Amino acid sequence: MKHIPLLFVLALAVSLCNLSGKLKPGSSNAPDSGGAVAEHAEPTDAQRAALSGGSEIKWDQQGITWTVPPKWTQTSEESKSLLWRSPGGSDAASLNVSISTMDEKFPTDASIQAFYDQAKTRAKNGEVDEVKWMEIDGLKGVEFREANPEKPDGFRRLQWMAYRKFAGQVQLVNVMLATDGKNFKRHQDAMYGILYSTRLVH
Repeated sequence: MKHIPLLFVLALAVSLCNLSGKLKPGSSNAPDSGGAVAEHAEPTDAQRAALSGGSEIKWDQQGITWTVPPKWTQTSEESKSLLWRSPGGSDAASLNVSISTMDEKFPTDASIQAFYDQAKTRAKNGEVDEVKWMEIDGLKGVEFREANPEKPDGFRRLQWMAYRKFAGQVQLVNVMLATDGKNFKRHQDAMYGILYSTRLVH
C-alpha cells in the first residue's frame, strides 16, 4: 500500500492525458455535468455501521470533511493532496484525495462526460464492475469501482470525481478509496461509508 500515492498520481495523469482528444471547444465550463440523472449518495445501514464510533476529519484548506472509522490515521496533508489510512500493514485501506486546479474556461462538462465514458469503456473491458453518476453533497460526479485484480494483492479502488468552483477556482476533486483485492470486501462498507460522508464547499 505504500505505493498508492504514486499510483494515484500516475493514474490521474493518464486519465487527464486521455481526455485531451475528447474535449471539444465551446463546451460548458460550469462545474455541473450535462443532463444525465445522478443517484444521490445514501449509505446503507452496513456502511453507516462501519463508521460507528469514528470521527470527522477536516481538510480546512479545501473546505472538505469526511467521517472515518475508529483508528484511521492521517498519513499526509498538503494544499492539494490528502491521505488517511486504516490500521494494518499491506492489508490496510486508504482515503487518497487530490485537487487539480483548472483554467476558468476549462470545459468541465465535456471532461466529466469523458471520465464517465472512459469508465464505461473500462467496464466493457472487464476492468471496472460499477459505473454511475453520483451526487454527493449536492455535487454531481462520476463514481466507479474497479473489478477484482488478477492477483489477490493487486490494487483495487473505489473512486469519485467531480468538478466544483472553490476559492475562485475551477477544481477537479478526485476521491479514491483503495485496498488490495483480497481485502476489498472486508473494507468495502467502510470505504463506501467514507465516500458518501463527503461534505464539501462548492
